Amino acid sequence: MSGILVGLVIALVLVILFFFYLIGLYNGLVTLKNRFQNAYAQIDVQLKRRYDLIPNLVETAKGYMKHERETLDAVIRARNTAMSAGQKAAANPGDPSAIENLSTAEVALAGSLNRFIGLAEAYPDLKANQNMLALQEELTSTENKISFARQGFNDAVTAYNTATETFPSNLIAGFGNFQRAALWELTDPQEREPVKVSF
Repeated sequence: MSGILVGLVIALVLVILFFFYLIGLYNGLVTLKNRFQNAYAQIDVQLKRRYDLIPNLVETAKGYMKHERETLDAVIRARNTAMSAGQKAAANPGDPSAIENLSTAEVALAGSLNRFIGLAEAYPDLKANQNMLALQEELTSTENKISFARQGFNDAVTAYNTATETFPSNLIAGFGNFQRAALWELTDPQEREPVKVSF
């Protein structure tokens, strides 16, 4: 009789330990998901900072670049599109289509900014303007921060995706509806070129 009781106690302890193990796996997935969402929030802060700088940059240049209205308008349109895509990605940073749309919008914004910067170099008075120089420095700093934040986001997403795809946590991921998150990948060679902000 005592052997059966010991066996039942051992079985009960094993079931309890297994239950806590499953809780640990689930909590680990939640932690990793929260980390990649926080990592995206860090990108979002820098993107908003850049989006706020762009109108100031364009306003400063307007007085000098009167004949470049189309370029100035293109920068603002690209900024607004990227901002909208950023808001959708911020609502669900794990959604692959939202991240892909943001990446596409950011490529268009970088292209229009590069065209704008190229044109601005042809205006010596604009290049010497103190406001323009200060905005250029802010934009350069922000571009660097975005790059680092993107790397942190991709690291967090990779850790999360690895946990959702490896055994045995993949079983918990399926049960808990943990979906694969999308990396912020740069697939177009144009995307790999940073915005060059120098006068």
